[in-house]
Amino acid sequence: MPPPPPPPRNQPSRNPIKGMRNSKPGAEGKPPMPKWAIWAIVAAVAVMAFGSQFVSTSTGEKLTYTEFLEQVRNGDVQSVIINNATNTISGKLANGGKFTTTGSVQLSDADEQLLKQMGVNYDYKTPQANWLTSLLPVILPFLFVIGFFVWMQRRAMGQAGSIMSVGRSKAKAYSADKPSTTFADVAGYDGVKLEIKEVVDFLRMPERFKEIGARVPKGVLLVGPPGTGKTLFARAIAGEAGVGFLSVTGSDFMEMFVGVGASRVRDLFQTARKMGKAIIFIDEIDSIGRKRGAGLGGGNDEREQTLNQLLSEMDGFETSEGIVILAATNRPDILDPALLRPGRFDRQIVVPLPEFEERLAILKVHSKDKRMGPDVDLDTMAKATPGMSGADLANLVNEAALFAVRRGSANIERIDFENARDRVVMGARRESLVLNAEEKRATAIHEGGHAVLATVLPNSDPLHKVTILPRGMALGVTWTLPEERHTYSREYFEDLICKAMGGRVAEKIVYNHLNSGAANDLEQATSIARRMVREWGMSDKVGPMAWSGQQQVFLGEDLMTSGREYSDSTAQLLDEEVARILREQEQRAHEILTKHRKGLELVAEKLIEEETIDGPTVGKLVQAGLEPAPSDAIA
Repeated sequence: MPPPPPPPRNQPSRNPIKGMRNSKPGAEGKPPMPKWAIWAIVAAVAVMAFGSQFVSTSTGEKLTYTEFLEQVRNGDVQSVIINNATNTISGKLANGGKFTTTGSVQLSDADEQLLKQMGVNYDYKTPQANWLTSLLPVILPFLFVIGFFVWMQRRAMGQAGSIMSVGRSKAKAYSADKPSTTFADVAGYDGVKLEIKEVVDFLRMPERFKEIGARVPKGVLLVGPPGTGKTLFARAIAGEAGVGFLSVTGSDFMEMFVGVGASRVRDLFQTARKMGKAIIFIDEIDSIGRKRGAGLGGGNDEREQTLNQLLSEMDGFETSEGIVILAATNRPDILDPALLRPGRFDRQIVVPLPEFEERLAILKVHSKDKRMGPDVDLDTMAKATPGMSGADLANLVNEAALFAVRRGSANIERIDFENARDRVVMGARRESLVLNAEEKRATAIHEGGHAVLATVLPNSDPLHKVTILPRGMALGVTWTLPEERHTYSREYFEDLICKAMGGRVAEKIVYNHLNSGAANDLEQATSIARRMVREWGMSDKVGPMAWSGQQQVFLGEDLMTSGREYSDSTAQLLDEEVARILREQEQRAHEILTKHRKGLELVAEKLIEEETIDGPTVGKLVQAGLEPAPSDAIA
């Protein structure tokens, strides 16, 4: 029996919250009256009531008072009405026309005698004021007082309503007919897509899984470093699932009021149950899912109460069929074990840093809407960016576009990608910092020591570029391109420490003194040596034992029990082994650079001359330093 077809994508939204608001019959299709319509009605009533007081309604020919008297003497005026309020004189002419004029407050005896003599009917008229106008000075203060109290009451009700709704979920609902991201917009990660599509297919075609007795995971946890696209996958699921999708972040559950987090979790799941089939996405779940019993605070801690409610809703006494929980975090080690057990987050999907093929696909996605030059090779750029996340690659393409705009170019060219990669990896160039001749030579010797060791050490990563131009916080940078590998040998780490010691040793060989420029190199070398001894078992004296660093309280470990797991003698042995590794690699760097002293000076001179040189150039200079002088060859 074939499975039923999936539901149509463009179906109307079934948001239960919206459905409850329009529950009255006939409510649909009748939008509420806009607020501006009420004010328009009030303005129209005011114009009709008071407009006649401010707009003149007099019509007829405009005459001056002198012309009016002249018309009276000529017998052209038939009747006159004198307005006592506005001192306006209006009337009819003998030919049937009308006129208006403005006179004095009261007609003089001579003018009044002239009107009587010429047989003109005249009369004084005082118009009655509008009753609304008369009541306005009395009513207006009361209207202002009443309006103020109504505004205060509504403000108080709004605050009370916000307090009452503080326990409601802040999740954002995404309907199936809303345009969103799909799996086609996510480059690479075919394995991750396959695992996530099983959950999407279950929600769209549950009968296919129920027929064989399969049970879909209730919770899916996306785990990966920052910037690898965990939230992007969630948006793609929202566009592919065809069911209700509720998105919320872990911090949305936390509030200053006690019990609000648990209340919001309950409201979130109630909203999802009303949708029938739904996906709840909780971003940064480590905000509320950290281990309980951290040693600070008791069982009434607000975060623990929120986590307890989440655990109960996911797999408690009341089941939630048809609801899948999707969460994302980059700190799975701090999550509570009860949250990760089967029945809750059954499946953990790792979203790692992209490999070469995935980086190439990501670069193509971010470059498809940009004007690329003919010399841009995304394949080479993908090989030159190991360890970069999807967000880093997107930033790389954008930086290349910005460099192209600064150059005034119409297309993004290869030089723009090179400059963008230098900026992202080594930092922005500091144009305002100018080194004097002595500092410039010291920096060239320092970076030359790193470059020579990166060239001659057998297990070192290939040297890409070395520069003495100040970038970021460094006066110079030596950049190697790490090869894509997943396991590292002890010889690789020893060469890495030796290379880090190269700058300090080169200055000591040439100048016979030390300065503070090797601080970051020593920090990196010490960190690697400590992990070799304490975590990776790469010390013969310590043996196959590993001790991680001291656990922090926020990781969920008890404050009283977290401490050092080894004795003082073991601690002394660990310190001695770390110091031994550092001193051995420093001595090794001294021997190699002494042997390649000529090559070191050639690289330093080239750096002073050109400020930036690439790896192949350094290799040629180091090789030239090993060749015998012409006089020695003749002898």
